[in-house]
Amino acid sequence: MPKRTDLKKILLIGSGPIIIGQACEFDYSGTQACKALRAEGYSVVLVNSNPATIMTDPEMADRVYIEPITPEFVERIIEKERPDALLPTLGGQTALNTAIKLHERGVLTKYNVEMIGADAAVISKAEDRKLFKKAMEKIGLDLPKSDYAYSMEDARRILQQIPLPLVIRPSFTMGGTGGGIAYNVEEFEKICQYGLEQSMNSEVLIEESIFGWKEYELEVMRDKKDNCVIVCSIENFDPMGVHTGDSITVAPAQTLTDREYQKMRDDALKIIREIGIECGGCNIQFAVDPKTGRQTVIEMNPRVSRSSALASKATGFAIAKISAQLAVGKTLDEIDNDITKKTPACFEPTIDYVVVKTPRWAFEKFPEANSTLGIQMKSVGETMSIGRTFKEALQKSVRSLEQDRFGLGWDRKDKPMTTEQIREKLIVPNTERLFAVRHALKSGMSVDDVFNLSKIDPWFLSQIQEIVQFEDEILKHPDEPTLRQAKRLGFSDRQLAKMLNITPQEMRKKRKELGILPAYKLVDTCAAEFEAATPYYYSTYEKESEHRVSQNKKKVVILGGGPNRIGQGIEFDYCCVHASFALRELGYEIIMVNSNPETVSTDYETSDQLFFEPLTEEDVLNIWDTMKPDGMIVQLGGQTPLNLARPLLDAGVRILGTSVEQIERAEDRDKFNAVVNKLKLTQPPSGIAKDFAMAKQIALGLGYPVLVRPSYVLGGRAMAICYDEEMLEKYIKEATEVNPDHPVLVDKFIEDAIEVDVDALADGEDVFIAGIMEHIEMAGVHSGDSAMSIPSFSLSDAQLDTIRKATVALARELEVCGLMNIQFAVKGSTVYVLEVNPRASRTAPFVSKAIGVPLAKVAAKIMLGKKLRDFGLKKEIEPKHFSVKESVFPFRKFQGVDIILGPEMKSTGEVMGIDALLPMAFAKSQMAASSPLPAGGTIFISVSNRDKEAVYPI
Repeated sequence: MPKRTDLKKILLIGSGPIIIGQACEFDYSGTQACKALRAEGYSVVLVNSNPATIMTDPEMADRVYIEPITPEFVERIIEKERPDALLPTLGGQTALNTAIKLHERGVLTKYNVEMIGADAAVISKAEDRKLFKKAMEKIGLDLPKSDYAYSMEDARRILQQIPLPLVIRPSFTMGGTGGGIAYNVEEFEKICQYGLEQSMNSEVLIEESIFGWKEYELEVMRDKKDNCVIVCSIENFDPMGVHTGDSITVAPAQTLTDREYQKMRDDALKIIREIGIECGGCNIQFAVDPKTGRQTVIEMNPRVSRSSALASKATGFAIAKISAQLAVGKTLDEIDNDITKKTPACFEPTIDYVVVKTPRWAFEKFPEANSTLGIQMKSVGETMSIGRTFKEALQKSVRSLEQDRFGLGWDRKDKPMTTEQIREKLIVPNTERLFAVRHALKSGMSVDDVFNLSKIDPWFLSQIQEIVQFEDEILKHPDEPTLRQAKRLGFSDRQLAKMLNITPQEMRKKRKELGILPAYKLVDTCAAEFEAATPYYYSTYEKESEHRVSQNKKKVVILGGGPNRIGQGIEFDYCCVHASFALRELGYEIIMVNSNPETVSTDYETSDQLFFEPLTEEDVLNIWDTMKPDGMIVQLGGQTPLNLARPLLDAGVRILGTSVEQIERAEDRDKFNAVVNKLKLTQPPSGIAKDFAMAKQIALGLGYPVLVRPSYVLGGRAMAICYDEEMLEKYIKEATEVNPDHPVLVDKFIEDAIEVDVDALADGEDVFIAGIMEHIEMAGVHSGDSAMSIPSFSLSDAQLDTIRKATVALARELEVCGLMNIQFAVKGSTVYVLEVNPRASRTAPFVSKAIGVPLAKVAAKIMLGKKLRDFGLKKEIEPKHFSVKESVFPFRKFQGVDIILGPEMKSTGEVMGIDALLPMAFAKSQMAASSPLPAGGTIFISVSNRDKEAVYPI
């Protein structure tokens, strides 16, 4: 069927700020959809509140609205733009729920807007737990025993019918929000009450526990001709009881028999047909009893999901792009496969490798939080790795997490566990369970023993046992065949070096001398049946390599940011993507290296060559040696690539942009103090400490409160305001553990100061001040957590002049080539320099949107020799409107944690409010962050003892 010609303008709703359960995978899907729809000739109107997304760039849609995603604001946009259709399936739960509310309020009927991709009836049938249960019963599929509650009275009635433990699942939520597992009546009452509050229609499903069963997901697509494809099967390493976003997952599924898989496939096709999705994709979850083989349906998402992004990157099948094309009437047989350019999208992908996704958590940011894993998602990011075997992919995935883990054990975090600790970590799902499995098998526990405690499938346990057993072989016979096999099992050079008691550099040299080098294989969607046109690679240790090295183009490597975490997220991926676009414009061949499946940077269309690899010294150098590029960019992906700059330089890599020596002058607290003193700029009184004794002496001299700042960290990791010696001892210990090789700055905390962020561009000669951002919260709250405004609203001309002069002086002294960020504190007439980051900052996308200049694009071109004058960037731009950035926090997921903000960052995402008036811009930012300002009511003020004196006048 040809595409629809009755549609001219399509409204796309984004997913808003990054939150747990809804991250940058929806920027990836939304960006794909925008490009696909515009390529088909449609006019695209986009609404999203997140400035850090590629999809909100002006060139991505015909009209972009950075506005709160609420029914009221979206209705105004519909009234103004008059779109023919609304596509709600690519913006996560936010877009889906907003579309349903617009339908229920009659807005879509009023303006004659058609919902495409999935209409209101389809969405309700899939998202409403009760309707979904009826649909499954109609087609004869098994579900866990359950009932629905719309009040606490209903919930208590169900408790009398189905015994504990019980699973509570609210309707119309994502990431398990509001759900939980109740083992007793008290937990049941608490979870049900919260679930009813979180559900959009005050409905919760209460079902029997099937914990310990195996969990699977299928990504399914269907078109108007009833063509269906299973894009990918995914198996959870962890059994039922752990949210799939918190579980290690594996593609394709490993432990299903062919008969079990065929039944699951048939059931998935029955489900997508019964629910009525006929022009798009969905995600369907199943559970299988390992004892009896009983198979049940858990739930489905009638939209592009977190797993869709993973499946897309795992197979090379562009789910979001194809979903958008199906939504406008095309059929699978009419859509080409981008990878092969020869096969249609109705060919199901076939893969001859194994993909492993591993979650990354942020419990170090929330020490009071319960780190037990359950059905409510808690991870903030994830990595994906590809290998020829599960063993290889698993070890690569672990080292991709960037948590000083370089595989399963044999690193500096590999600490012994007692038998009691092992048993506890196996029984109760937690972030360390994978390593507890290794310790258990290493201590002599059998696979059956570990299975009985953890319910992790014996096949996975046997694979880990093979890794553990091979460690002894490496220690006994570290010859060429053994080391080659070790690399095939995913062992890193760091692990092998520790085993052999040599340095990683010596291990690398030894491996290269023995000819043990990685081969790069193509991701081709068809197990090499057809030639792949898109260079999308993973490494493995085989003889034949499939990589291509062009001879006629200069090549630049861009290092991405790795897994999302608090402090380093989508903002840095935004900068990497912009750099790729900019340098391709200049004729360079771009090689992107990243391990994050959620991002636009790992879309194979973003770069010329994509390497889905861990961001470690070993893996990056392997790519450098293989591709022989002309330079590498490390200053756009956050702290991850920046921390690799020195070892990469020492290994012979040409680093583009600001030199490594100058980066170290800014990042090392001791060296930076010398820079500030040389320039005769003002900074808070301070001292450098390497241990608590030194810190104690410095604090006594300065007087409390003092601020502890480690070197080479992002997101304020281990930074703290210390009001007494006890606090100082605690945080100095933490700061030295985070970065033991570099000093800690202890400076006098400037109370009641205004904090200011400055983003600037420099080319070695000139400096362009892009934005001076005044924080709304007082100094002491991390800049990533504080609301801020462009332009400033209370700083005097004299204060602003001092800030500008200091910015130019620091940029020239540090010979900045590209982006830089400076933080100041202003108290009275004094402007203090707090720190300089000679790299892209998380505010770069916000400033770019506020002033209309793509800072990362300009920075990338400057790194390759362009000058600021080439872009006409001389004078600071003064916008005619106010832009306010507000942060979004995960406190609902971590109930019981201290919500007081400080110098360590805790937010997961951000929104932007824009208006001609500052109060309205601020109000919009609060609405976009789901914290609308109340029109009336009573104010309750609660402060700590030390703040009571300051709050009395208020």
